[in-house]
Amino acid sequence: MTLKECEKEEKADREFQKKFKFEGSINVLTRMMVDPAAMEKRGGGKNLPLRRGEILDVIQFTNQEQILCRNSQRRYGYVPRAVMLHL
Repeated sequence: MTLKECEKEEKADREFQKKFKFEGSINVLTRMMVDPAAMEKRGGGKNLPLRRGEILDVIQFTNQEQILCRNSQRRYGYVPRAVMLHL
């Protein structure tokens, strides 16, 4: 990874922490898959766009309805628990 890519990732992580009021280091708890039968949804606000079968990194189990996740493009957002499957 080049220095420029590393700086870009650090900036994205700082923006995530500010947007979601997340304190501490960003640790991946587990990885989960979006249900292939789920409807694809466009993201908006603090929600992550959903693609069928996509593997997401789980950052935090926020409540009974939502999970805070990161996708392969290092975008962060909330995802409904109902559409997530354990790997």
